Amino acid sequence: MNSRVPLAVAIPQTFLDGRVEPLRIREYLTRAEALGFEGAWVVEQILGRIPILEPVELLTYAAAITERLRLGSAVLLTALRSPVHLAKSLATLDHLSGGRLIVGVGLGANQPLYPAFGVPTGGRAERFAEGVRLMKRLWTESRVTFDGRFWKLTDAAMEPKPVQKPHPPIWFGAHHPNALRRAVELGDGFIGAGSASTAKFIDEVRTLRGLLAGAGRDPATFGVGKRVYIAIDEDRARAGKRLAEWFDAFYGNAELAARVAVWGGPAECVEGLREIVEGGARFLMLNSVFDELDQLERFASEIAPKL
Repeated sequence: MNSRVPLAVAIPQTFLDGRVEPLRIREYLTRAEALGFEGAWVVEQILGRIPILEPVELLTYAAAITERLRLGSAVLLTALRSPVHLAKSLATLDHLSGGRLIVGVGLGANQPLYPAFGVPTGGRAERFAEGVRLMKRLWTESRVTFDGRFWKLTDAAMEPKPVQKPHPPIWFGAHHPNALRRAVELGDGFIGAGSASTAKFIDEVRTLRGLLAGAGRDPATFGVGKRVYIAIDEDRARAGKRLAEWFDAFYGNAELAARVAVWGGPAECVEGLREIVEGGARFLMLNSVFDELDQLERFASEIAPKL
C-alpha cells in the first residue's frame, strides 16, 4: 500500500445481525497489518440498540493479534469512567501492545445517559478535564496527591507506568470552541468525528489552528485526523442505503449518512477524502460499516495510491 497520507482503519466492532464474530475481527486486523495500514481504532457506545463491543477490551484483543498497528480510541467517554481505573487499564494496554496505544478522549453529547452511569450532568466538562489531568499525573508521577472537585488522592502510587513517555498520546474529539481549547491545553492531537461533515471539520481545524497559535504551540507537533465513514461501491444508491441502515442503528439518524459519509466509486471516494486532507487532516481513519474485509482490500488498492 502506498499513500502519502497515513491511513488507519476502524476495527469491525458492530454486528447488525447480533452475531459477534471474533474470527472476522482477527482476519481483518491481520490483513490490515499485512497491507500496511498505520493503525486500527475503536469507538465507544456502551448503551444503544446496535450490538457493539466494548472498546478497551477490543483494543486489548487487537494488541494480542497484531505487532505493528497503532491502536486508538475515537473516543472514550472518560467522564463516564473512573480515571483511576481507566489509567490502570490503559497503562496495562500500553504494555501489552508494546507501546502502540493512542488514547482518544471526549465528553460526549448524550447528557441523558449520565445518570445511568451514576454521574450527574452538572459540571460534566469540569469532571472530564479533571479526570484527564488525574490520569496524566498517575502515568507520570511516582506519588500523586490530588485535591480535585471530583477525586481526591493522598500519596497514591500506580505502577507500572505506560511504556510510552511521558504517557500515551492523548487525542481529543471535540466540537465546541471550549472543548477545542481543552484539546490544546491537555492534548497531543485532535480527531474529527465521523458524525461531522467535511465542512464542519474544516471549521473545527480553523478554530484549532487559532487556539494553537494563541497558546504558542507548534501545529506541526499536534496531530490532526478524522474518522471518515466510507463505502466504495459503483452502485451509489445501494451503498447509500446500506450506510443509512447502519447510521439508523448506531446514531438513530439514517439521514446523517448522506451529510457526513463518503461513498460511491473509487474516484468519488478519493475526491471526498482529498477534500478532508486539504481541509487540514494529516491522518485519516477509514471506517467501513459493511463488507469490511472487501472494503479493506479496496482501500489499499484503489484509494491509498491516489491520496
